Amino acid sequence: MKKIVIAASLLTACVAFAGSYDKCVVCHGANGEKAAMGKSKVIKDMTKADFVAALKGYQAGTYGGATKGLMAAQVKGMDEATMNEIADLIIK
Repeated sequence: MKKIVIAASLLTACVAFAGSYDKCVVCHGANGEKAAMGKSKVIKDMTKADFVAALKGYQAGTYGGATKGLMAAQVKGMDEATMNEIADLIIK
């Protein structure tokens, strides 16, 4: 039973993370190479620290321009660990 609970927890975490990354890919591209809606920064060119700070700023409502409202909804409830995991995937 213990193994089932652990496996289910890991699967849930993987699905939650994949969902967060998939939200980014739709507008920014698989490698963060696109300016979302022609208005955003190209996120692959940001530093990891700037990327995470931007996501936190969207959550707090203190960062962003034309896409501020849209991005606030995308990062709502996202924790810092997930933000860092996404940064590690996109920013080289």
